[in-house]
Amino acid sequence: MLAAGHPVKAIAATPKDLENLESKIAGVLQHCDELGLVVVPVKQALENLTISENFIELSDCSLVIECVIEELEIKRSILGKIDKVVRPDTIIGTNTSAIPVSTLQKMVTHPARFLGIHWAEPAYLTRFLEIICGEESALCNAQQVYDWAVHWRKEPTILKKDIPGFITNRIMYALFRETFALVEAGHISLEDVDKCVRYDAGSWMTLMGVFRRWDYLGLENLQGMTTLFETLSNSEKVPLLLEKVVKEQGRGITNGKGLFHYSAEEAQKWAEAFTAFNEEIYELAAAYPAP
Repeated sequence: MLAAGHPVKAIAATPKDLENLESKIAGVLQHCDELGLVVVPVKQALENLTISENFIELSDCSLVIECVIEELEIKRSILGKIDKVVRPDTIIGTNTSAIPVSTLQKMVTHPARFLGIHWAEPAYLTRFLEIICGEESALCNAQQVYDWAVHWRKEPTILKKDIPGFITNRIMYALFRETFALVEAGHISLEDVDKCVRYDAGSWMTLMGVFRRWDYLGLENLQGMTTLFETLSNSEKVPLLLEKVVKEQGRGITNGKGLFHYSAEEAQKWAEAFTAFNEEIYELAAAYPAP
């Protein structure tokens, strides 16, 4: 939002949140500038930032987004502090990916102005933004966030009805369930599943998405669906492979232990590769806009 030229007020929920905050934000803005994503000089963007621990700073904001840990009582506390100080017409968003928006919006005085605003990491360098309406959200408020999001250089979507996992997480978890089922049944290795996803679906999804893919292939018959659907996993259990990783306190590249193991050097290379890839895919998507 700073890159888009907005004045921004960042509220630290705990003193720890203030550690190195300004330098982190300055670093991200510098990266945005290198990629041509900052509409004002970096110095001006930083001057548009106010950092505080006092929620009263939010009293004149048009949009406030809560982004704290996924624990209901912590969110209740933070939303209560926001609700006390903002204007009645201020839109309040939550970046939750697990708690229903319909549950959280009951914690504010004006639930019609409460929405899910769900980002993907790195938030400043992906085109994704999912706007979720709870049971009491006003669609006009979702449309307002949609219009702002276009200004933020996103390709936003609006989910009109709050459902568990929203849209992207539901799609991805269906993929996760099937791939883990294949590995646990001994049909294929972790490495080969990743190859299949990268070099088939991963080769076209940024261009055309799922439904345009069907139009590209042509709808001659539905034999593949009738044959495959009844064989797909419908397990309601967490995959054993993931349970094992969690039990061993694996956190992937963060501590080197996950479904794969990583040295410190390998973990750093993956983090750097993901950043570089996002830079390129951001531009690649722009080169092939939806018709």
